[in-house]
Amino acid sequence: MRIENDPKLDFKDVLIRPKRSTLASRSNVDLDRTLPFLHTNASWTGFPLIAANMDVVGTMRMAAALGALGAMTALHKHYSADELVSFFRTPESANSFYSLGIAEADQEKLGVVSKQVAIRKICLDVANGYSEKFIEAVSIMRDRHPDALIMAGNVVTGDMTEALLLAGADIVKVGIGPGSVCTTRRLTGVGYPQLSAIIECADAAHGLKGLVCGDGGCTVPGDIAKAYGGGADFVMLGGMLAGHDECDGEIVYEERNGEKIPARMQFYGMSSETAMKKYAGGVAKYRAAEGKTVEVPYKGAVADTMQEIMGGVRSMMTYIGAMKLKEVSKRTTFIRVGAQLNTVFGAD
Repeated sequence: MRIENDPKLDFKDVLIRPKRSTLASRSNVDLDRTLPFLHTNASWTGFPLIAANMDVVGTMRMAAALGALGAMTALHKHYSADELVSFFRTPESANSFYSLGIAEADQEKLGVVSKQVAIRKICLDVANGYSEKFIEAVSIMRDRHPDALIMAGNVVTGDMTEALLLAGADIVKVGIGPGSVCTTRRLTGVGYPQLSAIIECADAAHGLKGLVCGDGGCTVPGDIAKAYGGGADFVMLGGMLAGHDECDGEIVYEERNGEKIPARMQFYGMSSETAMKKYAGGVAKYRAAEGKTVEVPYKGAVADTMQEIMGGVRSMMTYIGAMKLKEVSKRTTFIRVGAQLNTVFGAD
């Protein structure tokens, strides 16, 4: 048994300290980043935000909506091969990841799809990225798809970030248990405060010219701003993008003035009992559900929420004098709040 006494921080534990700035308006900042990838000669330019590969959120309609704004979507893995082939032949797929796990059936479906259409972005996703089997899966994926952008995870420490990058990942997905419908921390006691995980994994990744994606824990636009400040190259959202027209969750209607209108939408974790009943016939006897099912308010078109998110990030940049999004981590100073007030941490 070992205890680490260094402070580990979540988004709620810090604020970003403002700095003198020459920026006169939010319109002066640039939210796009151009990010080169470690294992290919390719790069990508856009607003580095990704809709999570959850079946409620990671939909083809979400991909079309976010792609129009320069953001990305990791499609959920439960689309059929025919649906995926058709989608990846369309322009809407340019900012979309093909998502899969390491099960044999997942690999077989990718083989079927990739024989018919080129897959340029792959999200290899498991709950526990610490197994040797997963590292081997990343290496095999790189051998089979040498020109593809590969995002792999999830992990929360620098050593495994480095291991996944060396195995063939271009982007490492960071986060264990911070999601709003994830119960891993409560059920298993395993996890890592998300902001510290991003800071430590980004430091490890950037030393190898790799990238990280902060996955989970963001509940307001300010959390996304803090994730970029901590060194995240991409930020992945689930709950913040749930409840929109582009989602596939079950809608709950309410009657108002004699008219039925959408009021709430179902949202659940992919390790929840709801998801496992839907795709695996129930929770296997050897495991427990590590997700929950909730109802979130119906929010209408996702473009409105994206405007709020992008506006929040723009405003943060004017507060710290960052003209370009790539400058944010170097311009960020975090101040701890709460019990240990005024402790200052530089993220760069």
